[in-house]
Amino acid sequence: MENCEQMKGLSVLGHGVMVCQYFDDLYNHLNNGEPLQYEWKLPEWLVENKEMIIDSLMDLDIVRCYLVYHDCGKPYCRTVDDEGKQHFPNHAKVSKDKWIEINGDISVANLIGMDMDIHLLKDVGCADFAKKKEAITLMIAGLSEIHANASMFGGIESTSFKMKWKQISKRGKKIMALKAS
Repeated sequence: MENCEQMKGLSVLGHGVMVCQYFDDLYNHLNNGEPLQYEWKLPEWLVENKEMIIDSLMDLDIVRCYLVYHDCGKPYCRTVDDEGKQHFPNHAKVSKDKWIEINGDISVANLIGMDMDIHLLKDVGCADFAKKKEAITLMIAGLSEIHANASMFGGIESTSFKMKWKQISKRGKKIMALKAS
């Protein structure tokens, strides 16, 4: 993971550590009222439901392990196209399988395997997603990931970030409404 670049100057492992740092920043803000250390754009559903979110998160040691190692399979599925751009096809599944092989912790492996679900979720899938015990954890992880990755997109004011944020904001709002009902 240290020898595979997520982006120029940032290893896959460094990216995982950064996502975990963003998660801790958000968690400490929601749970303890600490000021945010990083730049954030918080969706309304997060602020309105912070107690339910904190209560619904999975064990923090499991979550932190998942966040640091969520892309552990990227070195094993990395491809480079004719233009020199790298791709990581099916990296969530490859990462889950690699985690099981090297560690065996199924709780972490399951989160790793579902890591992309919130990013790819369509409106029609929200009801099923909301039923997962991991739903809130995956939503907060996804929000942490897009903020940690914002520099790759050109910052939180970039079109790319705004598109990713809008996706999580819309899906999160619907999922929180489903969980509240």
